[in-house]
Amino acid sequence: MINEKSRNQNPSGVLDQPLGLTVHSLPVPGQDGARNISGRWKMIAVLLVCAAPVLLSYFTYYVIRPEGRRVYGELIDPQRPLPSMRTEALDGKPGELRALKDQWLLISVGSGSCAQDCQQRLYYQRQLREALGKEKDRLDWVWLVNDTTAVNSRLLPALASSKVLRVPADAVAQWLQPEAGQRLEDHLYLVDPLGNWMMRFPATMDAAGAAKAKRDLDRLLRASASWDKPGR
Repeated sequence: MINEKSRNQNPSGVLDQPLGLTVHSLPVPGQDGARNISGRWKMIAVLLVCAAPVLLSYFTYYVIRPEGRRVYGELIDPQRPLPSMRTEALDGKPGELRALKDQWLLISVGSGSCAQDCQQRLYYQRQLREALGKEKDRLDWVWLVNDTTAVNSRLLPALASSKVLRVPADAVAQWLQPEAGQRLEDHLYLVDPLGNWMMRFPATMDAAGAAKAKRDLDRLLRASASWDKPGR
């Protein structure tokens, strides 16, 4: 029996119970580091997903090469990014070569005097762009004038849809390079929207060569259609 003394000591009538303790687990050494590593891998995975369209288009063009055809232009490996180079438009407006980024660029280089072979290259540049039809707004044709000679005024109407920029001869020669035995002025050069010089077309292009160059441009524009849009 519970005596009177016990009731006085425990007036509620509830028997004494042992205290309950909640034990929280302590941090496991190295667990925070594992979480950080996991976070980094997740971030890398997100970046890869974002870059996947670009990587896939280049893989398609360079590795798979649809239609089983050989490319006409020579692929540049490693690619060379647009350098920091001052430019001057025909109206004297200063600029920077890297401002041309975010667009496919078909480039020629030559003197402002532009002899017959230079005029022929400019003609093929214009025709190649026009032949792209609705895709032509994804490509700019650019003439880099590498001297101080005034551009023949008779050429200006034909250059209305081009970008004519005067550049330092030594600077452009450090960036673009001709095929062995050829001059810098003999080629057309292709720069991708990421700003990399990635292709050089054979020297002294003729009508047959222009048709092959058009095929290369078509394939590149088709391969990059998922991520490259008209305009900058």
